Amino acid sequence: MQKSTLVKTEVRSYVQEIIAQKIHKLENFMEFTLEASREVKKTSKYDSIREEMQEEIYQMQKQLASLKDLKRNLSKIINKDSDRIQVGSIVFTNKARFYISVSLGEFFFEGDRFYAISEESPMAKIMFGKQVGDSFTLNNISQVIEQVW
Repeated sequence: MQKSTLVKTEVRSYVQEIIAQKIHKLENFMEFTLEASREVKKTSKYDSIREEMQEEIYQMQKQLASLKDLKRNLSKIINKDSDRIQVGSIVFTNKARFYISVSLGEFFFEGDRFYAISEESPMAKIMFGKQVGDSFTLNNISQVIEQVW
């Protein structure tokens, strides 16, 4: 992928879209589960089923809150150009491509594999302040920074 074809705002928009889709799917599944839990008969015979459904709903609510936090945190990131790696940077190394933003993990953009990582991740922390040509080692894996924007 050429630097000229990759626009930081496009990557950010794509990550926002992934998060929005995950939120939408989870909200739909929660609604379905809530509806199903209302239809379970109110007898002691079904108490354990209702309890399991309530636990599932609780776990989905936690996931939903986490996804909404990701969305909020991503909206705070400013896309500014810099030669040095910072929050919001897109970094190409000789091993991988990173978008330092939120902890979303692997995603594919225009056919290339990227990793959206949080500024709190060990990978981001070791890369901060570095620029093209610098190298670093994490978990016995050495990488050279090839592009930053």
